[in-house]
Amino acid sequence: MAMKIRLARGGSKKRPFYRIVAADSRMPRDGRFIEKLGTYNPLLPKDSEDRVKMDLDRVKHWLSEGAQPTDRVSRMLEAAGVLDKKERNNPKKAEPGEKAKGRATEKAEKAAAAAEAAAAPAEEPAVEEEAVAETPAEDATASQEVAETAAEEEEKAAD
Repeated sequence: MAMKIRLARGGSKKRPFYRIVAADSRMPRDGRFIEKLGTYNPLLPKDSEDRVKMDLDRVKHWLSEGAQPTDRVSRMLEAAGVLDKKERNNPKKAEPGEKAKGRATEKAEKAAAAAEAAAAPAEEPAVEEEAVAETPAEDATASQEVAETAAEEEEKAAD
């Protein structure tokens, strides 16, 4: 008989409450169990003492009998000091998602285009100075429109 130390959900809809139980692995999640070992209330703040309550002596007994804790319960037991901390590996944790990668490439393309546009007038300053002298009001409104579109793009990127 394969024993597990796992969470059995109770509580009402959108208000979870879990019992930490020792159960046969073939039984349903919320079904028959052999012994209740504690409780877990995820709605309480993380620093609350009442968030996780366990009878550590009984947990140690079941572990010595060969019961396997689930991932979530093993994390709770590690925090309580019953189990040694495991080395976990999540290589994709810092990798951005598809949409973020797309936004980054778009931003890089726009920055490159802006750099080219800034570099081109530097080569021909006389032509641009004449244009600025003729229409200073139009140039001011154009720079204002560019600033507004840049602000809108930043808001879209933040979403």
